[in-house]
Amino acid sequence: MRPLLLGVLGCSLVLSVHAMYSASDDVVELTPSNFNREVIQSDSLWLIEFYAPWCGHCQNLAPDWKKAATALKGIVKIGAVDADQHKSLGGQYGVRGFPTIKIFGANKQKPEEYQGGRSSQAIVDGAMNALRSLVKDRLSGKSGSSSYSKQGGGGGSSGGSKKDVVELTDDNFDKMVLQGDDVWLVEFFAPWCGHCKNLEPEWAAAATVVKEQTKGKVRLGAVDATVHQVLSSRYGIRGFPTIKVFRKGEEPEDYQGGRSRGDIIERALELFSDNAPPPEMLEILNEDILKKTCEDSQLCIIAVLPHILDTGASGRNGYLEVMIKMAEKYKKKMWGWLWTEAGAQMELEASLGIGGFGYPAMAAINTRKMKFALLRGSFSETGIHEFLRELSVGRGSTATLGGGAMPKIHAVEAWDGKDGQLPVEEDYDLTDVDLDDDFDKDEL
Repeated sequence: MRPLLLGVLGCSLVLSVHAMYSASDDVVELTPSNFNREVIQSDSLWLIEFYAPWCGHCQNLAPDWKKAATALKGIVKIGAVDADQHKSLGGQYGVRGFPTIKIFGANKQKPEEYQGGRSSQAIVDGAMNALRSLVKDRLSGKSGSSSYSKQGGGGGSSGGSKKDVVELTDDNFDKMVLQGDDVWLVEFFAPWCGHCKNLEPEWAAAATVVKEQTKGKVRLGAVDATVHQVLSSRYGIRGFPTIKVFRKGEEPEDYQGGRSRGDIIERALELFSDNAPPPEMLEILNEDILKKTCEDSQLCIIAVLPHILDTGASGRNGYLEVMIKMAEKYKKKMWGWLWTEAGAQMELEASLGIGGFGYPAMAAINTRKMKFALLRGSFSETGIHEFLRELSVGRGSTATLGGGAMPKIHAVEAWDGKDGQLPVEEDYDLTDVDLDDDFDKDEL
């Protein structure tokens, strides 16, 4: 999933990547490699913080999180995920800002959002309330155990269905993998292989998440190498399981990552972002476009371009080309990109403090926090790159969006790609109009 930068506008880069929690704390550091074992396969109740080391709010929370972990030791598990480093875990659980706290209770597949306060006492109270609820459910006969199978191998898990793993054969491999446009992670396995059996539920669970998060652009497949020996011979398969990455027009490469679902998902999302096209550059034509783009994105980059009469088509296209280049450069961030003409959305301009001057202008909006930052430098590749680079590491001056809510957006006609035309003035026939009798011609 997606780089998780929704919190950047409220945070600053202060701590190093490994400075938030240490082995001496009672907070369990969680990663894609140990998350399944520690959390999913556990019967314990977990409160887990998804954080970014550069996030100021996360830094403020850390002392209370540690204190709560010590108070709850042996009662409730307290964990932390560096979701800036391990983006797959954050993406897997829909984390869109930092810090996000989730409660992993009876159903580990559907964690609940923690809604309580951020003091150590509030965290402890929230944990105990969740624990009481879990115990009450168990007394009433509801299962409190993990819904994942605790057996490593066998027929898949509830975290994913084998239906999302594509069965590849000597007959369909070339058409599906080599001739298609999708990126593939392909496992070559043998049915008798113990390591393959251990990998099977992880591969199945990862396939489901990857299919959803990449909209099918990255796919997970499996080849029974003992049956389809043409393929196993072609790719020099000598051990099981062997995983290879296939990208259109490129030689396959060996998969070097871990074998947990988290590791697999993380690598798949990296491949997706590497091969993803740049985001669309959309004109703000109505409220739906703004709402969908900004709510679906971690940050929303909006440009207000000069009126078409001031620049003509060539000038406007020049500005849009700069934006498209920047969207390509920052495509891995999964930000939304929008533009509008000066004067078309006055309420939007007012909420951003642009106020009818200084075009072209650009703002980055965090709709979750209703915060924005304005481009102060030049509207050029260099100026915009510096602006976005500062935002991506948590720097830059921010302000609250005017009114604390998204402004009213008017429905407008899409730009037709042409130069603007002045409105045609009507001609008036003045032949029948008598001049005022008091008009003194000598005054001319």
